[in-house]
Amino acid sequence: MKTERPRVAIQGIRASFHEEAAFKYFGEEIHTIECNSFKQTFEALQNKEADYVVMAIENSIAGSILPNYSLLLSYTFPVVGEVYVPIQLHLMALPGVRFENIKYVTSHPIAIRQCIDFFDEYPHLKIVESNDTAACAKRIRDEQLDDTVAIANTLAAKLYGLDVLERRIESNKKNFTRFLILTTHENVKKKKANKASLCFQVSNEVGALAKVLNIFAQENVNMSKIQSMPVLGKRNEYNFYVDIEWNDTKNYDAAIRQILKYTHNFNILGEYERFEEDPTPPLLKSEKPKRYINIKKLDQN
Repeated sequence: MKTERPRVAIQGIRASFHEEAAFKYFGEEIHTIECNSFKQTFEALQNKEADYVVMAIENSIAGSILPNYSLLLSYTFPVVGEVYVPIQLHLMALPGVRFENIKYVTSHPIAIRQCIDFFDEYPHLKIVESNDTAACAKRIRDEQLDDTVAIANTLAAKLYGLDVLERRIESNKKNFTRFLILTTHENVKKKKANKASLCFQVSNEVGALAKVLNIFAQENVNMSKIQSMPVLGKRNEYNFYVDIEWNDTKNYDAAIRQILKYTHNFNILGEYERFEEDPTPPLLKSEKPKRYINIKKLDQN
């Protein structure tokens, strides 16, 4: 019996890095729900217009996406998984366009900053910022812009029929984004969990947070991340977002029972399987990216 394709809400349009993350987690047989903002993805889930949300939560270079932590607490949808995607950025244009005729480069501002070393070599190019990498590729296709290149992923080049002029132009080749998978409580499927995302507050006194962290250590539970956010409208009060991992569920259960004594407004945002795949793409292990643009030839022109 054929099952219905899951409806997955993403921030951005098709062929964005969010859709790439969705493909990596669910496979390509999904129905992508395009949203203009992260809040809209949660609204789509709340209104039953989507079955899942895929949301970026941190990047290895840019750091945590702080507003998205607030969304986790505001909507209380459970986290049911995670996936890491290597951010590989390529330069793409309409078929037949030559790089020496390019005047404009367009992409998301974070993607542009991650490629700054490449564009230092071409100071004559004008940078145009946009709100989505894939949307830039789509605009080049839709408006037939023959003087503009986009910075995006290979999905965008394939979907919108663009040629890749230069591969892997990002300055740091070990750049990854972590995405969380969320759903409604009724869609949660029981899986063997070995990772959890928590949120809690502690009293504003000496050693209050240390007591909680020591419990994790004593119970052999690894804390893989901690992020603090001020509690809106309350001075010197913070929400602590913590990711923890364990090998034995008994250790996790024991740790949770103990830390409840030292925290308030405690929430388990989700219990799920940690991402185990080696996120380092083969290119980083064995070879350097191939250059397609002859810089000396361009200088001579």
